[in-house]
Amino acid sequence: MICAGVILIAPWTAKVLGERPIWEVGHYGANALAGVIAAGLLLTWWARIHLGRLWSSAITRKEEHRLVDTGPYGFVRHPIYTGLITALLATGATEATPTALLGAVIIALSLWLKARAEESFLAAELGFDAYESYRRRVPMLIPFLPCH
Repeated sequence: MICAGVILIAPWTAKVLGERPIWEVGHYGANALAGVIAAGLLLTWWARIHLGRLWSSAITRKEEHRLVDTGPYGFVRHPIYTGLITALLATGATEATPTALLGAVIIALSLWLKARAEESFLAAELGFDAYESYRRRVPMLIPFLPCH
């Protein structure tokens, strides 16, 4: 699914299909969205650095696996995905074509599904009670959203 989303969000796809933007972003809008993209990527970077050796692109048990609830993991359980989704949606909004928006949504949905799979894995690996306590305190993807 992610590959399909990447193809759809690529600017050349809209060009090949002859699509026009649904709205004009304008100079100020482009700058604001570039700031949102940068913020999303910075959050992703911070979260990746904060995890250190516990990070993996695959859902897998790492040596010394433990619950991380500090840094960006103190306000959202999956800050890497939050940052990527934020940057992708802002990219789709900047391009403003139907295919770019669809691609951003497909990738965001794929990352949400992966985050849900990680939730199950982490609950099993770290203990349901410990992980459930974290789930009750910290929202999954959208910071400051009330939990359960």
